[in-house]
Amino acid sequence: MLLENKTAVIYGAGGAVGGAVARTFAREGAKVFLSGRTLGKVERVAREIVAAGGTATAFQVDALDEEAVDSHVATVFKSVGRLDVSFNAITPIPQPGTQGIPIAQLSVDSFTAPITAYLRSHFLTARAAARRMAEQGSGVLLMHTPEPARLGAALVGGMGPAWAAMEAFNRNLSAEFGARGVRAICVRSTGMPETETIDVVFGLHANAIGIPREQFLGFIENLTHRKRSSKVSEVAEMAAFLASDRGSGMTGAVANLTGGLIVD
Repeated sequence: MLLENKTAVIYGAGGAVGGAVARTFAREGAKVFLSGRTLGKVERVAREIVAAGGTATAFQVDALDEEAVDSHVATVFKSVGRLDVSFNAITPIPQPGTQGIPIAQLSVDSFTAPITAYLRSHFLTARAAARRMAEQGSGVLLMHTPEPARLGAALVGGMGPAWAAMEAFNRNLSAEFGARGVRAICVRSTGMPETETIDVVFGLHANAIGIPREQFLGFIENLTHRKRSSKVSEVAEMAAFLASDRGSGMTGAVANLTGGLIVD
């Protein structure tokens, strides 16, 4: 198994991406410590993992709260004695009022909200994990972005700058902690319509330009080489590989799962 004897913390584990990554990590042998703002959703994922023979523990953690994040990581580290993987999959703000609106019509707060929230959360979770990973001499920090992190897109407001900043932060983490055995990697996908967030986002964009949601989805998917969106399962499988020792050659990099929408 790719992650046998590994310990992983996952934020936003009650969501589509976080839950899929949690299940995949557990299947590959990791002990997973799941967290989210809504404990019931996280507990449901934990129960599924345990029923499938894995090891999972659920916590209620607001990944925008410095004290909560630090306390959670300290609890995990005290319980297991090590921390091998940290993956932050939270969606900290609602998309209505953020996307599907021309930049010139956005308020300052609406534009800066995603930049502040995403960067704050990823800073807090990465810092808490990196401190302990650096002490033990190994670990992997993972994050996930969609294609507007690299590709210019209309009507995404501050989301594009927020995701681009996450990828820049990923490179900085690698530069600072790589020599101490800590790798930092970002997984970049297209928007995934099987998730609730992207279902909402695509509806906002379709309404903004006056076409049906299905037509907007088709337009986006036709821009890819495969003529389809990334799948949540693909993100989860790649995250597991990158978190494993088999991915040890990668750090400070973006794993491109956009299916040709972005060609590196």
